[in-house]
Amino acid sequence: MDSYVIVKSVLMLAALSAAFSVFFIRSRRLFRLIRSVRGKLPFTLDRVKERLVVLLTDVVGQSNVRRKALPGVAHTLIFFGFLAVQPHSLELMLKGVCPAFDPAKWFPAVYGGYLFVADVLAALVLIGLAYAVYRRVVERPKYLTLNTDANLIILFTCVIIVTFQFINAFQTLLPVHVAAFPVSGLWIGLLGLERLGAGQITAGYEIAYWLHMATILGFLVYIPGSKHLHLLAAAPNVFLKPLQREKAMPKTDIEDESAETFGLGKVSELNWKNVLNLYACTECGRCEEQCPADQTGKPLSPKKVIHDFKRDLLAHADAILAGKGDAVDPIVREGSPITADVIWSCTTCRACEDICPVNIEQLDFILETRKHQVLMQASFPPEMQATFTNLENQANPWGFSADTRADWSKGMNVPLMCDRPEAEILYFVGCAGAFDDRGKKIAQAMARVLQRAGVDFAILGPEEACNGDLARRAGNEYLAQTLIKQNVEVLNRYKPQKILTGCPHCFNIIKNEYPQFGAAYPVVHHSEWLRALFRQGRLKSVKGIKELEATGSAAGPLAFHDSCYLGRWNGIYDAPRDLLRAAGSGIRLAEMRRHGAKGFCCGAGGGRMFMEETIGKRINIERAEEVIASGAALIATACPFCATMLSDGLRDCQTPRSVKDIAEIVDEVTA
Repeated sequence: MDSYVIVKSVLMLAALSAAFSVFFIRSRRLFRLIRSVRGKLPFTLDRVKERLVVLLTDVVGQSNVRRKALPGVAHTLIFFGFLAVQPHSLELMLKGVCPAFDPAKWFPAVYGGYLFVADVLAALVLIGLAYAVYRRVVERPKYLTLNTDANLIILFTCVIIVTFQFINAFQTLLPVHVAAFPVSGLWIGLLGLERLGAGQITAGYEIAYWLHMATILGFLVYIPGSKHLHLLAAAPNVFLKPLQREKAMPKTDIEDESAETFGLGKVSELNWKNVLNLYACTECGRCEEQCPADQTGKPLSPKKVIHDFKRDLLAHADAILAGKGDAVDPIVREGSPITADVIWSCTTCRACEDICPVNIEQLDFILETRKHQVLMQASFPPEMQATFTNLENQANPWGFSADTRADWSKGMNVPLMCDRPEAEILYFVGCAGAFDDRGKKIAQAMARVLQRAGVDFAILGPEEACNGDLARRAGNEYLAQTLIKQNVEVLNRYKPQKILTGCPHCFNIIKNEYPQFGAAYPVVHHSEWLRALFRQGRLKSVKGIKELEATGSAAGPLAFHDSCYLGRWNGIYDAPRDLLRAAGSGIRLAEMRRHGAKGFCCGAGGGRMFMEETIGKRINIERAEEVIASGAALIATACPFCATMLSDGLRDCQTPRSVKDIAEIVDEVTA
């Protein structure tokens, strides 16, 4: 063994030891940080087979990434090509330490086939990187992070792949080689490498080898402190994600006398899954691209919120690891990028969570921070004071007398649950249906349709209180729980066979969050219920929709606006559309540019219906402009808040359009 081989082995062993030691130390610190945060999240590893399938499809199969076509394909090329190179890189490391290590002698056919495939996949990485550079230099989308960190990662990856190809090219010219390199071999002819002498070829190989090793080991050391930490955290975060679309806000034990604080006031109060979320973020910006607040000039970017939480966590890591969480600065403080305007701009539409390729739950950070601001700091938008007072005193946000909750149904012979406790359906009307002028029309239309179909239903009337969604999403967990418990007591007294709602907010919270308080009942939204009535033949369309007849077009135009709490929160997209087609023969839906899973929020969610919108463009105006661009004369909704927001937006745009809830449309065509 010559002296160079000995020196190479010693240097390679030292480099590997140093790099892996630093990587282990930095990664261990991050893992300790996960274990040291104060807030705990009980977790049971269930449905393991389903989680493995999710891991294979979302991580290995890159299904989430490819929801955005060209960037997704580029990332997939980089992902698989980079992975394909690593076994060969590991072999080169081991061979550098122990020259006798040579898998080519043990499995020549398998080894040669692997290198052939890896060589092709490595070339595809360069295509993916070329598109990544093109996006950053030419396209430059607003939501894409353009910083030194991202550029360094592209550089690292490019050097690793290019040096891999040069290693293969020079290997081809060495006396012993066991594989064909269809792409790397092209460098030989392009650069005239075959004209080099034996010593030059060996020197070229060694230079490429050391550059390759240095870059890989440097990348390894760099990963734990960069956005590419997601290489370590994304797979576990996806594997441990909630498997169901339906999501409930976590219940806070407000009666816990030992609790020093509620909500999320400091990063030391995060739970381990929150921290894993922070580590998993790729800063791809897809959440920002979909966020209605960011798209209308608000200071909220879901991507930036996650980045700022992560930066705050790492800045306070020493204190947290030392068990000094009390010394950690508040999240919302002077000089912090996470301001009150950031926290209160969120409409809770959940577009960020739905689009995230690594399943980060951004709303957990925002809503828990709101909760702390309200309960511990008494800090919230001033206009919410009257709303909270109305909810507390009259159990509705408008402050109308609770005794008048059933007045919308006067003269309609709608029975109360106290008179018909055995009714098949409990129609939970909600505050909008009971008190808002626009909502009352929807509730009345729904009642007429139910009576026409012969449905045995009743309402709670004065026994019904606000569902608690508004207070809960606006951070007032104490008030929300008071309202929820009031309703739970009533529901458990009647034990309804099924609960029907016309409001997605009522639907979501009763279905997904009331079980936290001991009331788990079948809940159905009126879009699904009305569709079922048509399919059963209990409802039949007997006349056309007036707006469509007025246009002289039996095929449209009609557009449906997806409610966030019906769609992204509960996965109901088809039922309203199926219903509209059943209600009007030959209807062709003129879908808006953003619809379905990528539908655009009306701006009312998360308590925003009762807050002033003074920053940037009004969200309902943005959506109204999409309605106008669709060319639809009639806009169908499945939420009373959406109906109000779109009507107001269209009026402000001075472009008259008819906005009707699907219950109103069914009421018209089945009369």
